[in-house]
Amino acid sequence: MPSTKTLREGSAAKRAAILSAARDLFLSDGFDRTSVDAVSARAGVSKRTVYDYFGDKNTLLQAVVTDISDSLVGTVRRTLDATLARVTEPGQLQDAFVGFSLRIVTDMLGSADYLTLLKLLGGEGRLSEAPFKDAPEDAVAARIGELDEAGLLVAPDPRLAADHLIALTFGVVLNRHGSTVIPDAGDEGVRNLVIEGVRAFLRAYTPR
Repeated sequence: MPSTKTLREGSAAKRAAILSAARDLFLSDGFDRTSVDAVSARAGVSKRTVYDYFGDKNTLLQAVVTDISDSLVGTVRRTLDATLARVTEPGQLQDAFVGFSLRIVTDMLGSADYLTLLKLLGGEGRLSEAPFKDAPEDAVAARIGELDEAGLLVAPDPRLAADHLIALTFGVVLNRHGSTVIPDAGDEGVRNLVIEGVRAFLRAYTPR
């Protein structure tokens, strides 16, 4: 069970060092074989500091996963801003959604953070909270909601529309290539999957 003790916020630099050390060791040695002593030694802090900041090893794993998840959600938000924030005409929708989906394939699904997250989550079953907490889907839904308000899409349930977009585009890419294989967004097959997924999404959600 995660610790219920009151934890110190402490130094941001020390917290970052502990998280980085734990991430590296959990990844290289596995959760069970990684000791708090090893984490403290690699981070250059005392064992007591690790316990004061994170309470126990399970809570430290949760913190590492949350840190990676926050980074990946940041990638989604930046990609939305770069590809979908300035769409003002119906004719821009397909290229914008294709661009967004292909960027997610490379910048998120092809990132070291994403692959690390998959490895840390594989078979652990120790997390009290799921990573992401729907944040990527909610971010996409917020932008779809804005496009709906602008009359460019008809999406009375933006979150459902976001789920459909994800499933039809990079969700299909993951199903075809596997979650542990980095897909190449420049690959013609990957690009065609995304384009056809976007077209199916737009057929369902553009005004008649």
